Amino acid sequence: MRVVIAEDNVLLSSGLELLLAAKGCEVVAVVGDGEAFLDAVAEHRPDIAIVDVRLPPSFRDEGIHAALRARREHGALPILVLSQYVEREYAGELLSDGRGGIGYLLKDRIGRVAEFVDALRRVAAGGTAMDPEVIAQLLARRAGDPLGTLTSRERESLALMAQGHDNATIAERMCISDNAVHKHIGNIFAKLGLAPDDSGHRRVRAVLTYLDGTPRPAEPDSGRGNSPAT
Repeated sequence: MRVVIAEDNVLLSSGLELLLAAKGCEVVAVVGDGEAFLDAVAEHRPDIAIVDVRLPPSFRDEGIHAALRARREHGALPILVLSQYVEREYAGELLSDGRGGIGYLLKDRIGRVAEFVDALRRVAAGGTAMDPEVIAQLLARRAGDPLGTLTSRERESLALMAQGHDNATIAERMCISDNAVHKHIGNIFAKLGLAPDDSGHRRVRAVLTYLDGTPRPAEPDSGRGNSPAT
């Protein structure tokens, strides 16, 4: 897996490079600003990019805008965004196109190496990896709409599903049976008006798009997006 990293903190970018190399990934470029990131993506055509939300010169939202532009120009390039804090608006921008291959993790998640690498591979395969704290805040901001009809177990299932977990993992995390998970997910789709036969990362994308406030049908899979999220 070929990776481009856009991170201005030298210690963090160097640590990521070493970590990924140890896990068999090839880091083809490490850059410190949005323009250099776009140039690196155009040159190397990576399998995935890791991008900090805040990059020079203003350290506000350059990383997000560079990531969105890269996805527009390079066939929905899988992007794993890193942030120090939950930035709901930026997470919403990433989710708004309704396509897979998106991750949004808080930087302290990197310290959990196995979890971070799993998220990276899931996003590269066209799936979704959202930080639990991001999902919690997205759910909270929609408290007045049909999400309010979900039970606590259904909301917990939705949060895990949005992170990219499959039914077996959700069952394990919640200590319930596979049949119970299937029932919860069926109820979620019914209450949110989403197709109950949607599967894999397409169902995650549909739910995330709904959470972002712009529900739309899932697009047909193509290219990178054929692998189900796990």
